[in-house]
Formats: sequence, structure tokens, C-alpha cells
Amino acid sequence: MTLRALRTESLKKSPKDSPIKVFHGPVEGETMQIIYGIHPVVEALRTGGKVEKVILLKGGKQSNVREILDITARRKVPVVFKEREYLDSSAGTSHHQGVICIYGGYRYADMGDVLRDCKSRRNALILILDGITDPQNLGSLIRTALCFGVSAVIIPENRAASVTPAVIKASAGAAMYLPVVMVVNISRAIDKLKEEGFWVYGADAMRGNTLSSCDYATHMGLVMGSEGKGIRQLVRKKCDFLVSIPMTNSIDSLNVSVSGGIILYEMTRNWDFLTVQEKRG
Repeated sequence: MTLRALRTESLKKSPKDSPIKVFHGPVEGETMQIIYGIHPVVEALRTGGKVEKVILLKGGKQSNVREILDITARRKVPVVFKEREYLDSSAGTSHHQGVICIYGGYRYADMGDVLRDCKSRRNALILILDGITDPQNLGSLIRTALCFGVSAVIIPENRAASVTPAVIKASAGAAMYLPVVMVVNISRAIDKLKEEGFWVYGADAMRGNTLSSCDYATHMGLVMGSEGKGIRQLVRKKCDFLVSIPMTNSIDSLNVSVSGGIILYEMTRNWDFLTVQEKRG
């Protein structure tokens, strides 16, 4: 059976008229969000989003925040200096590196916009996260996805981590650049991708094809399951292929963010626009 025939048969099993509900973040100015950490704050400033002000640790080393001071001066963003207790309380953590900013509420991307952008690309890969609950893992996956040229990340509305300041920090600011779409139903989101010509691969530690044995399409979706439980059965059935990372028998599985990095590398390693970064200064 040809790939086209396989895709047609797959779509017959899916409700094509099921709408995807995309949830957007608050309207700019309606609510504000704290972003903390040097790299996330730098990226928030670079993206040109609405940064109300930057708060730095009083008495902290200015050499560590020189780039932040330069950007805020150019953009005319107010900078104030506060005691550590104030930053700890505002960030909700002591791991803020002496830097926080007040930022307009995070806005999720629109599925339609993402798909229109993918149509113009020779290669497109969308990372679909089925119930990732740990903010550190979500942030790490977003950071890795951006590095490997992923077009967008899809996350569910319920029973999963959303994009919070902790996720933005864990992503080292990558969440400010990579579109993240929040949907009500992951299975319906996969149906929509298939209608647009995407082939969907699911990560399965036990029952998948060896990662290097697969022939990867030009437009792909990769589903990563939740920590411990993996991909839910209903979502698994929507995948065209299941893939596994070959390992020794000394350990059952890898952390989901580590697995995601390995699989994304294998799926994109032949893309000619990915380059080795030159060492910085």
C-alpha cells in the first residue's frame, strides 16, 4: 500500500469535522507575568514583547547583567534595584540569578497560523507533548525543539504543564521564540496535522521501530508521552509509526527530555539548514 493510501485509510478512522480549540494567553496588558533568570530575561527583551520593567538585585555584579542593561537602555525599559528578599518573593524562588522582569502575559500560538507557516517550509516538524507535567521537562523540550528547527510545540490544556515563568527559565528563554499551541484535545490536533499531510511518529520505549531504521517524511509530528506513563492509548493509535531508542538492558528508559533530544536529532539530522554553531567569544 502506498503512503498516500495509508494516509487516506488513517484519516477515515478520524473525525475530520472535529474543531481544534486553541487557547490564547491574556490580552496584552490584562495580566502581567514574572520572568526570572538572566537568559530568559534577555530573550524577553530581545523578542520585543511588552516588558514593563526589569528588577535587578541591589548590590549584584553589574558585569553579569551588562547585556540586560544595554538592551533596557536602548528600549527605554525602566530598571529598578531591590533587595534579595523582594526578588525571592516576586519570583517565588531564590533561583532567579538576581534578575526578574515584569512581562505582558504569555500568548499561545494559533494552530492555523502554525500550519500556514509549515506549508511554506520544505521540512517541518511539530513536537506534540501528551501530558508532560514537569515544568523542567517541558522547558528542556522546548529548548531542544528550538535548537533542532522544530516549527512548534503542541501541549494539552488539562493535566499537563503550561508555559509558566519556571518553564521559560528552564527553556533558557526558548519559549519566547518557539510557538507553543495549547489545545483541548491532542488526538484531534493529530487528526488536523494528518489532514495537512503530516506523518505522525510516537516515541515508545518498548514497542517501536528502531529509531535509525525509519524513513522520515518532510512534514512530521513527534509525540512524546508523559513521564512514567508514556503516550496514552488513544493518542498512540493515532500515530502512523512508533519509534524506540535502542539501549542496553541496564535501565528501563530515559528521561523524557533526554529521549526527546535524541529522537529530534535523528529526525532532523539530514536537514541542510541545521549547522554547527561557532564557538562564541
